[in-house]
Amino acid sequence: MNNNFKMVAKTMFGFEEILAKELRDLGASNVEEGIRSVSFEGDTGFMYKANLCLRTAIKIIKPIHSFNVRNEDDLYRKIYSMDWFNFLSTDTTFAIDATVNSDNFTHSLYVSQKTKDAIVDKFRDTDGSRPNVDIKFPDLRINIHIQKDHCNVSLDSSGRSLHQRGYRTATNIAPINEVLAAGLLLLSGWDGQGDFLDPMCGSGTLLTEAAMIACNIPANINRKEFAFEKWHDFDEDLFNKIIESSLNKTRDFHHKIIGYDKAPSAVRKAMDNVANANLSEYITIERKNFFDTEKFTDNHLHMVFNPPYGERLDIEMEDFYTDIGNTLKRNYPGTDAWFITSNLDALKFVGLRPSRKIKVYNSHLESRLVKYVMYEGSKKTKFNKDN
Repeated sequence: MNNNFKMVAKTMFGFEEILAKELRDLGASNVEEGIRSVSFEGDTGFMYKANLCLRTAIKIIKPIHSFNVRNEDDLYRKIYSMDWFNFLSTDTTFAIDATVNSDNFTHSLYVSQKTKDAIVDKFRDTDGSRPNVDIKFPDLRINIHIQKDHCNVSLDSSGRSLHQRGYRTATNIAPINEVLAAGLLLLSGWDGQGDFLDPMCGSGTLLTEAAMIACNIPANINRKEFAFEKWHDFDEDLFNKIIESSLNKTRDFHHKIIGYDKAPSAVRKAMDNVANANLSEYITIERKNFFDTEKFTDNHLHMVFNPPYGERLDIEMEDFYTDIGNTLKRNYPGTDAWFITSNLDALKFVGLRPSRKIKVYNSHLESRLVKYVMYEGSKKTKFNKDN
């Protein structure tokens, strides 16, 4: 018997394709890319697995009803008519998240309020009592999405954003989001089959995500709770089997993952976060200024980093990016160097031509993930050898 249902995984701009691949690799069916989202089908166990394992998903939502809607009264009536007793009881709590893109509905807070009123009135009219709203820690989080005259009602199976993995307790100024870090690594082609360096590692997020990819460790194995654990139909035995099965798919790693930072406080924080993720045996963190370093391996090196930018740290942008280019050219032959920047003008100071530029967003900042291929010897020699 097929117990599959439709779900939607939300993500960041530019990560739709890699999230779709993640879903297919996990075993999802009918995977379709959208804008900042990927829809797919699976059963309850797969919903648990998607929350536990997906690296580039922010939320996993489960649509439960959809309808056309004309105005607030129409919304109220149709929400009221739904069978909320399948999902809520008078001794549980709920919260509403609403997003609207419609001429008929202009205020998401008003839509949330109208939805809340309809659900509360349904219970009060039927049972004489009502469930309460708890914005911070609800038992059920309901997602309302109105696009023009169409309304989708979904249950949020994740709760807090899935970037909150649970291992990062110490952060620096504007640390990179865990989902963003994982997405950049996957876009860069990192698969754990070589040596890795983050030369400006900050609080160690790229290092941690790189090690989890290399060892095929579930992205959210350190997370304390998912929203679906409070649902009426939560199957704890099934969830434990999913965790056990996912952990059985981890693999050994026989290369080096190294991080540098010149700030002692960053090194300490990175080491703490790596330890929280139980990855200290795979990751080495050293206090070093990247501009004074050389490649630590004779093998090919995969480098991904998030250099500081004007909004984060006070640096001389032209000198800083010039030093990045010079260090790569002089000291890092046989390296694929990737980094993200929101300062597109600064790239011209690197003095190298990027072989790839991928548009991504770092929080609200439009950015580029750029790749520089540093050949062994000169590029001319490399091409002569190939021909």
